[in-house]
Amino acid sequence: MKVKPEDDHQARLPTPFAVLGIRIDEDWVTDIEYLPLDTSPMGPRGALAKEVCAQLSAYVRDPRFVFDLSLHIGGTLHQRRVWRAIEAIPSGTTRSYADIAAELKSAPRAVGQACGANRLPIVIPCHRVIAKNGGLGGFMNASDGMPLSIKQWLLNHELG
Repeated sequence: MKVKPEDDHQARLPTPFAVLGIRIDEDWVTDIEYLPLDTSPMGPRGALAKEVCAQLSAYVRDPRFVFDLSLHIGGTLHQRRVWRAIEAIPSGTTRSYADIAAELKSAPRAVGQACGANRLPIVIPCHRVIAKNGGLGGFMNASDGMPLSIKQWLLNHELG
């Protein structure tokens, strides 16, 4: 996956778990990226970036917050089907990769790959998808390190 330069963010919002790099194209949110906590924050450039920051901050304050943003959702047909299923998972609950795979007549690994390709995390809450045995599973195409710390924080925030 090609990494975009940090200087094309329209905002970088500090949170307790990461700095969120926000990218916008015209009137659409295209990317929310988890950046290291020591990344320099950057105030929003433009009205939509300001609204995205406001809504993400509202989520950090209240995990039951419901997002209302114009999202540019690319991806394959399968990825979009997985992301729609994930968007339907209410805050405070989880589903397993296997359950979503069974619903979509897919495979758990393919669901995990779609989660890893999600460019709009938190808003499309792939952190709510866990392993069948109740473990965290992967996150952001990783099985340890910072990504799993972020997933654990988000789940604790919602399930806490």
